[in-house]
Amino acid sequence: MSRLKNDTFLRALLRQPTEYTPVWLMRQAGRYLPEYCETRRRAGNFLNLCKSPAMACEVTLQPLARYDLDAAILFSDILTVPDAMGLGLYFAEGEGPRFERPLKDEWEIRNLSAPDPHAELQYVMDAVSEIRRALDGSVPLIGFSGSPWTLACYMVEGGSSDDYRKVKSLAYSRPDLMHHILDVTAQAVVNYLNAQIEAGAQAVMVFDSWGGVLSEAAYREFSLRYLEQVVAGLIRERDGQRVPSIVFTKGGGLWLESIAAIGCDAVGLDWTMDIGRARQLVGDKVALQGNLDPNVLFAPPEAVAAETRRVLDSFGNHPGHVFNLGHGISQFTPPENVNVLVDTVHSYSREIRARG
Repeated sequence: MSRLKNDTFLRALLRQPTEYTPVWLMRQAGRYLPEYCETRRRAGNFLNLCKSPAMACEVTLQPLARYDLDAAILFSDILTVPDAMGLGLYFAEGEGPRFERPLKDEWEIRNLSAPDPHAELQYVMDAVSEIRRALDGSVPLIGFSGSPWTLACYMVEGGSSDDYRKVKSLAYSRPDLMHHILDVTAQAVVNYLNAQIEAGAQAVMVFDSWGGVLSEAAYREFSLRYLEQVVAGLIRERDGQRVPSIVFTKGGGLWLESIAAIGCDAVGLDWTMDIGRARQLVGDKVALQGNLDPNVLFAPPEAVAAETRRVLDSFGNHPGHVFNLGHGISQFTPPENVNVLVDTVHSYSREIRARG
């Protein structure tokens, strides 16, 4: 593998000084890019796109061809893991992801087992290897997974949910079964992320998209505990290089200090929390990633630049910031506004450092 030409993202995650603030975007390879839509059309459907290493590589690289981003993120989906567990993932038009066989009965839950990432999920590892070769050391590659709790939500609900009634009912009425799902899924996530690292991922991120729907006590019991388990099981060094980990709980600002204490290198923030206040709360324990409201990108270019500067000013001239959105980029985002965002992050963060 080629030596990294731009390691700014990795150094920021490890809270080392950087010449500027690195930036990448959650869901940066996606439907807001016309070239992505064309590749997806050729693939026939979303799952075909995910399961073709060549096409996954193609769409991973598309945003890097347009924008001066500091990291690539593997193109895949968090639901590849439960799909590999035999739940039968499919995407219904206009409905989002669904499972043919969601977890309902106790015997189904007891029979759940972690998949072998080098069998059912080998197509993901092949994509990671292909993307690393194609990047040729230009920027680091991020691998990722959903969190155990977030995956469990889909596995029990059978798809997206407005009220999480099924999974919360299971958690409160049969915590033993809920913990079994989470234990198996946590092991699956550890195996999956470590296989990505072995295939070439240089940092990994855990998306706890639905952690914020829980009460504080339930979050600690059913989400945070398993995030800590995942982080503890990760490979921390590969080929003599540190492999940083990022944990992102959407709606998790209330538990920021607890998340920062689980052993991860960085905590992702959604847009509801001031990043300067977050930095004061966590001190030098972790780096922070975020946290512009994705809807800012619908505003005129001057507003995009102003709000981007606001986030950078709030964090201040300190090590340990990776600029990102507070959640995934919307499919309706004007692509030209992303240029404004990326260019502003790079130029204005250099100004901040020059001031000392």
